[in-house]
Parts: sequence; structure tokens; C-alpha cells
Amino acid sequence: MPDFTVDPDIAKAKTIDADFYTSNEVFEQCREKIFAPSWQFVGNTELVTEPGDVYPFTLLPGYLDEPLLLTKDKGDKINVLSNVCTHRGNIVAEKACKLNNLRCRYHGRLFGLDGKFASMPEFKEVENFPSKDDDLPALPLFKWSSWLFTSVNPMYASELFFRDMIERVSWLPLDDFKFQPELSRTFNVKGNWALYCENYLEGFHIPFVHAGLNAVIDFGEYATELFFPYSSLQLGLARNNENCFDLPASSPDYGKNVAAYYFWVFPNMMFNFYPWGLSVNVVEPVSVAECRVRFISYVWDETKLDKGAGSGLDKVEMEDEEIVENVQRGVRSRFYKHGRYSVTREQGTHHFHRILAEFISK
Repeated sequence: MPDFTVDPDIAKAKTIDADFYTSNEVFEQCREKIFAPSWQFVGNTELVTEPGDVYPFTLLPGYLDEPLLLTKDKGDKINVLSNVCTHRGNIVAEKACKLNNLRCRYHGRLFGLDGKFASMPEFKEVENFPSKDDDLPALPLFKWSSWLFTSVNPMYASELFFRDMIERVSWLPLDDFKFQPELSRTFNVKGNWALYCENYLEGFHIPFVHAGLNAVIDFGEYATELFFPYSSLQLGLARNNENCFDLPASSPDYGKNVAAYYFWVFPNMMFNFYPWGLSVNVVEPVSVAECRVRFISYVWDETKLDKGAGSGLDKVEMEDEEIVENVQRGVRSRFYKHGRYSVTREQGTHHFHRILAEFISK
């Protein structure tokens, strides 16, 4: 394995070894060392609104590829369960529906909506049965406003990932944010998932890549704040007071022309708050040189759509994709191993590399 150590002093540090983006072995290790123990975006509470609602989904399709199940039980509690029967491994629920219980259609094993084993035909003679192993495994659920997150092998509390972001935008009426499927998109990018995240984590490239965004964002005042241990914020300030948040006095940003909050949560989630609402971006690894990026839109104020920093997101995405794909081609070169960091502009990337090194070395 290459040495992925990154010096904590950004002025001295070299970027993470290029093998991180090109090695199939490293890509496979990231599955269990980075993605399994971290928190992942599931969706929102609209997926299961009433007791009896059942919603099957796959967590990070093609990578973690874990069949899971959202249920709302009779006690009005939302559960995240394994969608794999504990008898012979059959998928329990195949489509979203409303049920009184969960029955595997292979051999009839019955579970409650909380995943607890209920009954099984032809098992009277089986000793030491049932046990906890016969329940559907339950996963942890973290809920922020209407948004749901889970982890298949959690190593750290959710607050270490989300706390600072939640506090920073606590004044927003998040319960009024409504999912807009027609504004949501999925993009396939021919680049390593980490390269896509790195591009997001620095505004250094904005004047060179995003002419439209640069026209509304004050690059000179663009700032990165590192939230330790596992998140960060890029604060986009507008050149004037148009298309900005109307900040309350309780906000630490009161008095600033904030056009956008760009929050990143390790390893692969971006939460982009604009005056019109929120764009959640989830980067899903596909192969060592390919990722899938989901843009999931929640609108708060439709009158502010297509204005300011939150406008033309598809165009910005195409510009980013072109750069990321070119970098993926470049890092394969035998002549490239490391780069250096801009101390003033690439703090977020350095922070990200330090976390990658921490997780991959475990």
C-alpha cells in the first residue's frame, strides 16, 4: 500500500498520493474503511409518512450495494432495517407499499415492521429458536428536520459529522423545504469520487472555470471554515446585497451578503443552501475512475429560483465535470505523484485528504 500520510501543516504538506485515485485495491478498501463506517443520505420522511408504509432501497448501489428498508411501525417510529430475510437471504420487500407486517415470500418468515421476528412455519422442532439473530438487523437512524441518514457500520456519532452545519443554519425554516423531483438530477462523471469531492472543496478554481458563478460571488471574500473533525463550510458572499439570505441577528453571519452556504460532510455529501432552498449532492462511487452524482433539490422560496449563486446549477456541474474528468486522466500519468496546497485557498482539500488518510490507514 502507498503511504497516504498528509502533513498536518498545509504549508509543508504534499497532496495525497495519486494512487488513491487510480488503484483498484484502494478503491475496494474505501468501501469498508470509509463508506461503511460513515453516515450516508437516505432521503426524507416523505418516503414513509404513515404507519405501515414500507420503502425498500439500496444504499450506494453498485458499491456498498446494501439492500435496506425504511418502515414506519405502528408506534409511528421510522426504522432502517436490513431487507434480507434471516432465513435464506431472500429480499423481503421488493417495492414501496403499505403492510401490516413483513413476510418473506420465499418460505413465509414473518417480521414486525420494527424488524422483530414474529413467526415461521415448520420450525417447531428447531432448538434455541427464535433468537435475536432471527430479527432483521436494525441500523442506526439519524434524522435532521425531514432528512434521514444511516450507517451500515457506524464508528462515530452522527453529531461529529452534522453538528456544526445544523447549528449554523438553525434559523432556517427547514420544515418548509419541499422535495422537488423535477429539479433533481443524476450525473455520471468519469472521475474518481474523491476527485469530485476535492473540486467541490475549494473555490480556488471559480474564476478560472465558472465565469457565471464568478460574476455573482465575491471571490476575494470567499472563505473556508473547517469544522472538525468531519465537515467544513465554504461561505459564498455576493458582490452586492441582491439574491442573498435575509439573515437574523442571531446568525453568526449577520451583516454579510451571504449568497450560498456550501457545506461538505465526509465522505461524500454536499449541502448547498441558497435563498431558494437546498441542493443535496451525494457522490456515489461506481469504479476507481467513475462516480455518480445525485443532485436532490428542496425548494423553500420559488420566487428566488434561477437567481444568484443558486442559479444555473446544471451549467456549473458541466463545467466541474469537464475539469474532474481531465484531472482523472492526468493523475494516471507516470509523471504525477503529488501536488502542493495553496495555504489560502485549499484548506478544505487539505482537511479532506487528512481525513482520507486517517480512515484508509485503519
